[in-house]
Amino acid sequence: MIPEQYAYFPALIASLNGASAVLLLIGRYLIDRGRIAAHRACMIAAVVSSALFLACYLYFHYHVGDIRFLGDHFWHVVYLVVLIPHVTLAIIIVPMVVITLSRGLRGRYDRHRAIARWTWPLWMYVSVTGVLVYFMLYQWFPHS
Repeated sequence: MIPEQYAYFPALIASLNGASAVLLLIGRYLIDRGRIAAHRACMIAAVVSSALFLACYLYFHYHVGDIRFLGDHFWHVVYLVVLIPHVTLAIIIVPMVVITLSRGLRGRYDRHRAIARWTWPLWMYVSVTGVLVYFMLYQWFPHS
């Protein structure tokens, strides 16, 4: 059971993940159309959204601990199939985002593009599966 003062955190965390995904999509759209300044602003907003997500996630789990999955065996397997690559890639993506952002902000566009082609899809996957994990934990198989 989640203490009442922390009950809003799961939805907030999922919203920040969802916002990151939307900002990533918009940022990709903008750079594909050559709108560099708008792309830059959008991607910085995605980094801020992801950083706020991470801060809220760590704060929540520090105070609440682990949340058990309450679905049956089949759905638990599905949950783990989503969760394990999500967590693994979430760890890997942090330094990739920092490097990608740093190269873009320093105008090293050739090196920025070289890593961004890997960073963007992995970051998108982590953001989207983060929202999916939220639904599996708190909406589809909720804690009473």
